[in-house]
Amino acid sequence: MVKIKDQDFREIIIKDSYNRRALQFKNDIIKYLKNFGLTEDDVEIPLESNAMRKVQASASWYMLEHHLFFSYNGAAKFVENMAMVKQVIIYFLEQLMNDEISEEEFLEKFREDHDIIEQRKNARKVLGVHEDSLDFDEIHKNYKKLSKKHHPDMPEGDTEEFKRINVAHKILKKELNL
Repeated sequence: MVKIKDQDFREIIIKDSYNRRALQFKNDIIKYLKNFGLTEDDVEIPLESNAMRKVQASASWYMLEHHLFFSYNGAAKFVENMAMVKQVIIYFLEQLMNDEISEEEFLEKFREDHDIIEQRKNARKVLGVHEDSLDFDEIHKNYKKLSKKHHPDMPEGDTEEFKRINVAHKILKKELNL
């Protein structure tokens, strides 16, 4: 089980037909979003040419007048990441449809800036971790070290750098659902 957005989800292990299944998961998400009046043009779900590779899967869509986004990179293969993206999005869409969560609660879970991928990449650079790092302990350790060094009350303190470090930490903390 994996905890995402305060819910437990079953990890899915896929052993064959990787590219076909990744496409199927993409189509399932689009089909489900059509129930909310969206069209294929409102949804962006990039596919990896080799779904066996360890690559992040993501979905981006416009709904309720907001840009919404979800990505997952905790599985061993792109296709398994895509399966998790499908599972999470559909779970919360069903909760929205059944009035188990409000529109605002739904938006809070998925609302992101248009350039969130670039923000996450820059946040990792600011904190001095590998651009694909998902190790929150490493991220947090670097955050603590840098925030202490650049704290405005310290001799080498730099208020603007301290703010950048805190924003970077917040972005990655949200990405990792912590």
